[in-house]
Amino acid sequence: MTTIRYHLFIVDDEPTIRDGIALALGEDYRITGFATAEDALADLEKAAPDLVLLDIGLPGMNGIEALANIKRCDPHILVIMITAYEDLDGVIKSMKLGAHDYVVKPLQMDQLELTIANALETIRLRKEVQTLQAQYLHENMPLFIGESNAIQGVMDLIQRVSRSADTPILIEGETGTGKELMASAIHYHSPLFKGPFVAVNCAAIPKELVESELFGYRGGAFSGARESGKTGLVETAHNGTLFLDEIGDLSPESQAKLLRFLESGTFYRVGETKATRVAVRIVSATNRDLARMMADGLFRQDLYFRLGVIKIQAPSLKDRPDDILPLAKHYLAHFNTKFGTAFRGFSPEAEQALRQHPWTGNVRELKNMTEKAALTGGHEYLTPQDLGLEHPHDANTCDPATWLQILPSLPPEGMNLPKTLEQIERHFILQALQHSKNNESQAARLLTLNHHTFRYRHKKLVP
Repeated sequence: MTTIRYHLFIVDDEPTIRDGIALALGEDYRITGFATAEDALADLEKAAPDLVLLDIGLPGMNGIEALANIKRCDPHILVIMITAYEDLDGVIKSMKLGAHDYVVKPLQMDQLELTIANALETIRLRKEVQTLQAQYLHENMPLFIGESNAIQGVMDLIQRVSRSADTPILIEGETGTGKELMASAIHYHSPLFKGPFVAVNCAAIPKELVESELFGYRGGAFSGARESGKTGLVETAHNGTLFLDEIGDLSPESQAKLLRFLESGTFYRVGETKATRVAVRIVSATNRDLARMMADGLFRQDLYFRLGVIKIQAPSLKDRPDDILPLAKHYLAHFNTKFGTAFRGFSPEAEQALRQHPWTGNVRELKNMTEKAALTGGHEYLTPQDLGLEHPHDANTCDPATWLQILPSLPPEGMNLPKTLEQIERHFILQALQHSKNNESQAARLLTLNHHTFRYRHKKLVP
């Protein structure tokens, strides 16, 4: 028995046309017929079809009005218009409104089947994209868990910039924020999703090998080169995405070679005089301050502007505190499955410790911490001790005298005391706001400050 994959609406007021089309298409499709646009639109709200065959000359609401309503309801539904031979004006209006194609009465079934087949191939490719994207998101969900404005903004931007197949993108952010996952998300949401995604850690390639690793070489081009030669990573990424991680670690010489490739789209394998052209999308990332490196002469300004046509700032975990617990619970469920454990969650003390932790290692640190706790934890609900977050002194209860016992010694080279005190004050102001859910009066009480003093210090230290 043939598997029914596609659902088709046939909207025509002539029963012979509806029945004739259904008979010609056979049982490979699920077909629903309608004599009026109003009936079809009512049914469309219950279950959207893949394809609609829509007659322009319908009684009541005509086909052009119905097309506009269908596109408002779901712009992804493909619509093939059925029109009289002489109605050229109706065809033009339909195509402007988003009709996929049209056929002319009297219908030629061979031509109609070909038009439908072409439309369904478009649908098949779209579904294939959606399947791959859903698989990617399932496998890489931790990055996208959370409802904070920080991560939602990044997700929205990734969706928008992914539409391009060649615009260079630069992702900036701290170590452990998921920059490579963002790069792969851009790839799998782009028109290049069928092509390769090639990730390169620029910091891991010795300076003298960068050119041969990126662009490849001809056999015997230099001492130690393979006789068969080598295809470079740029060529490997042809018709796909090349992700250059730690781009700030490239030497000035390597930066110049990369810039030449970005400007021309061509490169020379080491030892060859013939240029090779590839189509590749460049996504780069760094945890370094490229603006400062440019000012210090360590990074080329022209390369920076080439790489950063679009810039994405990967948010640190401390900038998305509302996402910490959802991420931790996701990782715990993952490791429960992986290790066959049955931890039920985190104790209230552990949840508080997770919220208060500075997360200098970002999402990667949270994942590693949860993995260790899932392997070594000894409680049904993980505790701060299981997570390695226990502290000998509780900042909420110890008195100033106790604080003096845990402060570090003055370094031999001295320190910037005013700046250090500002950083400490800023830290606890942010902590108080987090505990009080941004209630300034309550936060001020937690720090034994009056409301006006708190607001003044908050505005000064946390712009």
